[in-house]
Amino acid sequence: MAMRILSIDGGGIRGILPGMLLVALEKKLQDISQNPAARIADNFDLVAGTSTGAILCSAYVCPDAKGKPKFSAQEAVNFYLQDGDEIFDVGVWKTISSLGGASDEKYSAKELERVLKTAFGETKISELLRPTCFVSYDVSSRLPVIFKQHSALAKNRDFLVRDALRGTSAAPTYFEAARIYSLPPVPEKFVLVDGGVVANDPALCAYSEAIKFSNVAGIKDMIIVSLGTGKKLQGYSYSEVKDWGPFGWAKPAIDIALEGGPQMTAYYLQQIASTVKNSKYYRIQPELYGADPTLDNASRENLELLRKAGLQNAAVYDKKLTEIAKLLISNGGNFKYQDAN
Repeated sequence: MAMRILSIDGGGIRGILPGMLLVALEKKLQDISQNPAARIADNFDLVAGTSTGAILCSAYVCPDAKGKPKFSAQEAVNFYLQDGDEIFDVGVWKTISSLGGASDEKYSAKELERVLKTAFGETKISELLRPTCFVSYDVSSRLPVIFKQHSALAKNRDFLVRDALRGTSAAPTYFEAARIYSLPPVPEKFVLVDGGVVANDPALCAYSEAIKFSNVAGIKDMIIVSLGTGKKLQGYSYSEVKDWGPFGWAKPAIDIALEGGPQMTAYYLQQIASTVKNSKYYRIQPELYGADPTLDNASRENLELLRKAGLQNAAVYDKKLTEIAKLLISNGGNFKYQDAN
């Protein structure tokens, strides 16, 4: 029985695209299993996310009062469809005081923090329903920080879910860095920025963590479903880039890093998967279908374009999603975390 892994890239408001794919996948899981209460968390053994991907994954594995998944896939997408325009809202005073985003972060984090607190309350990472890999980066220690449900208690390094998500989604230039603390008995301070600066596609992180579990010897014992947040491949000519200085490279460098990193991660995992017959690594990078590719266009018009693009992608990948659903239902098992380090 294979370990079932879900990985979702970072991508700001474009998280609607993988979110809509998972709405379609959840419906297939319900139909095929003939269980209308089936949820994403019931059919994955480990979830990994960066930035917006971590927010989605946290919603899928957040427990309700009875220890069941609190949110459906549709309710997770609704975070974006209902609150996205408030999270990415630039007030007049913020625009003036930050010189249009040139001297300070573009957005206040207050609305994002409100949404996270409303959704996740006092839930701890250790209380999530499945093992996790949520990627962030600590600029004070210059080290990646990975929020892991499966080792939070064992290593006395637990966090509030909302704090971890604030850290992994603190995209440079968009939101200020997040200063958060681990919970007692060992409170540590972290100064975090968006995990996209080191691993916008966390699937390789998930693979590296999965092999620490019992009954998982390698990719042959895994089903990896890795979802991107939409293709944004803007080419630049030599005449454009040859005279760019620091300001000219600022936004393109972020764009290239966020797109290039996942391309390399997919390449690595495809090469690893190619060494095993009938390996199960699925990488789906949705199309935008006319939606704005920027990370923060949360206008009502673009939210609707992203929602429709999500539906269109679900239709394009319908057969693939059916194949994945059948595999997920027929796999899974008892996987025990074995890493003592």
